[in-house]
Amino acid sequence: MDFIVAIPSYLRASELNEKTLITLKNGGISPEQIFIFVANSTQELTYKYILNKNNYNKIIVGELGIRNQRIFISKYFPENTNIVSCDDDIESFQELDNKILKKIENLNKLFIDTFELLKKEKLYLAGFVGHHNPYWLKPGYTTNLKFIIGVCHLYINRHDPNLYPGLECQVKEDYEQSILFYLKDDGIIRYNDICFITKYNAPGGVGQDRFEKNKIAQQYLCNKYPFICIPKFKKNGMPEVSLSGFRGPMSKYLNNTT
Repeated sequence: MDFIVAIPSYLRASELNEKTLITLKNGGISPEQIFIFVANSTQELTYKYILNKNNYNKIIVGELGIRNQRIFISKYFPENTNIVSCDDDIESFQELDNKILKKIENLNKLFIDTFELLKKEKLYLAGFVGHHNPYWLKPGYTTNLKFIIGVCHLYINRHDPNLYPGLECQVKEDYEQSILFYLKDDGIIRYNDICFITKYNAPGGVGQDRFEKNKIAQQYLCNKYPFICIPKFKKNGMPEVSLSGFRGPMSKYLNNTT
């Protein structure tokens, strides 16, 4: 099954060169499948200078901001394209095996199997757990509403504006994406025994000015999806959101909000 890998990146050419591109190469992903999206022509020149040109297909100038860039990526590729979206600093993928984590060597097989599972379940979005603590991982996958973190997710492309997160979700666009796909398709797939090693909120990317943006996103999500989104705060006061694990068809949610 054919798929492409889209990597949005901002000010992290060296990290991309040393991490995600190497991870994909070692996992059996062909450079022809890999497309890198940057914010402007200056970044394009920087990335072309730093990156190993043998490890990717093309660098494309998209838009600034992760929410805007993800929408640009969706519009760039035709509908029904199988897209793997990867952050630029993924060091490895790990799978639960007898209560311990083991590195997944064949990423090509993982991605192909996931798209086949999406087809089987008649769903459009899949992803993995956002932490790498084996104690909290569980075997198998689920199709109820769980958070599909943006670090790496797989989707069958649709040019549907109703699936695009709102402007208020500049740093929580993956939360709203999870909700929107679930409400449209009555399910999303999350492997609860697969995760990845990455560094969250690293310099560059979207890791700056996060407090105020988190606050705006939290208020927006909890107001728009009151039966789904639950506000919470980290020990340092950082506003966050958790999902309720909502189950059932979209009509059930809509009935609860009227």
